[in-house]
Amino acid sequence: MANVKRATSTALVRADPPKEPWRDVDWQNLWLALRARSWTSLAIVPGGVGGPADLPLTIAVTLARIGIMHLGAQIHVADATQISLAHLEQFVEEVRRLNSDGDLVIMALPTVKENPITVSLARTASASVLCVLLNQMSSSESKRTVERIGQASFIGSIVFHTPPPPVSKEASP
Repeated sequence: MANVKRATSTALVRADPPKEPWRDVDWQNLWLALRARSWTSLAIVPGGVGGPADLPLTIAVTLARIGIMHLGAQIHVADATQISLAHLEQFVEEVRRLNSDGDLVIMALPTVKENPITVSLARTASASVLCVLLNQMSSSESKRTVERIGQASFIGSIVFHTPPPPVSKEASP
C-alpha cells in the first residue's frame, strides 16, 4: 500500500478582488469636487495623444457610476470618441434633449489632435475637465488643447500617474 500524506496547509491563496474605481475614495473626492461646480453636461477631454484609446470613456463611466451612487439619479455617458463631423449636430441635440429633461450627461471626447469635433463639443458642454496621463502625454499638447477650447470652458484637470483600470461592464455600483 502506498504511503499517502495529508497536506497540512493549502497551496491556494485567494487574493482580494481588485477594487472597482467608483468605490475608491480618490475618485469619490474627484466627483464631489466636480459637483461643487454647477454643470449639466461635462466634457472629459484628453490632454493629448499617448494614453489608452478608452481613457476618456473609462473616466466618464467611472464618474457616472459614482454620481449614480451619490445622487441616486441616472447619469448618461455619451461616447463621442468616434463621432464624425456629419453626426456632430445630432449628437449635440441629443445631449441638449437629455439636459432639458433634467438629466446629467458626461461626454467622453477624443483628443483635439485626433478629431476636430472635440473643440466644438467641449465648448457646448456646461463644463470641461482636462485629463492628463503623466509621462505619456505632452504638456505642450495639453496647453494647446486648453488654448483651442478656451480656458473658461475648463473647471479643472485630472492628472493620472497610470491609466485607470477599464471599468467592468458586469459590475454595478
